[in-house]
Amino acid sequence: MERRDRNRKGGSGAGNAGMGDGFLMEVCVDSVESAVNAERGGAGRIELCAGLMEGGTTPSMAGLLQVVKQCVRVPVFVMIRPRGGDFLYSDRELEVMKADIRLAKLHGADGLVFGALTEDGRIDTELCTALLAVCRPLPVTFHRAFDMVHDPLVALETLVSLGFERVLTSGCDSSALEGLPLIKRLTEQAKGRIVVVPGGGITERNLQRILEGSGAPEFHCSACSARDSGMKFRNSSVAMGASVSVSEYSLKVADVAKVRTLNAIAKNIL
Repeated sequence: MERRDRNRKGGSGAGNAGMGDGFLMEVCVDSVESAVNAERGGAGRIELCAGLMEGGTTPSMAGLLQVVKQCVRVPVFVMIRPRGGDFLYSDRELEVMKADIRLAKLHGADGLVFGALTEDGRIDTELCTALLAVCRPLPVTFHRAFDMVHDPLVALETLVSLGFERVLTSGCDSSALEGLPLIKRLTEQAKGRIVVVPGGGITERNLQRILEGSGAPEFHCSACSARDSGMKFRNSSVAMGASVSVSEYSLKVADVAKVRTLNAIAKNIL
C-alpha cells in the first residue's frame, strides 16, 4: 500500500484519476486523435503539448485544449513552454508563460507543466515562484528541464521547497533506462514529498525494469506510432520544417495498442 498512498499525493483528485491497481501512466500528446487514443488505451493522465519533435511546447488553448477537454475525461496537464531550445527565459517570455497559464486554466486545464533554469544550470526559483502563483490551485509538474540542471540532488530539494507536485526526468541521461540509477536515488531522496516521474524512451521492452528499478509511482511516455498521411497528391520537393528528415506525409500519433500494452505491464508489476 505504500506506493498507492504516495500516488494520492498531489493536492488534486484530478491529478490522480485512473490509478486503479498499479502505476499511473501519463501520455504526452499533441493532437485530439492522440489524446483520445491515450485514454482508450488506459492512460491515467494526458500531458498536452504542441511540437513534440522539439520536446513539447505550449499548445493552442482556444482550439486544441478546448476540444481535447470535450473528448476525454482523464485529467489534462498543459505544457507551458513558449519555444523550443533552452530553458533560460527573458522577462517578456515570462509574461507569455503567465498569459498562457491563465488561458489554460480558463479552458479547463487540470494541471500545468513547466520548467525554468538559470544560466548556471540551477532552478530559476524567482521565475518558478512567479509562475506557480498563477498556476494555483492546480497541481504543477516541473518538466525535463530538470535533466539539464547542474546538480540534480540539490535541484530536487529546490523543487520540494517551491511546492511542485511532480518532476519529470530521464535521470539526466539520454533515456530513463540509462538514467535509472539517478531516478532511483531521486525517488528515495523525495520520500513522498514530490513525485518523481520517469520519462524518456520508455517502451514495452524496458518499462518493467524502469518501474521496478526506480520505485517511482508514475511514468511518462508517448507510445506513438507513425501513421501515413491521407494525402494523394504529394510534392516531395518542399519541406515545411527545418529538418528534411521529418516528412509532412508521416504523422506521429499515440497508438492505442501500445498504450494498452504499457498499461497492462504497469498494472501487473505490483
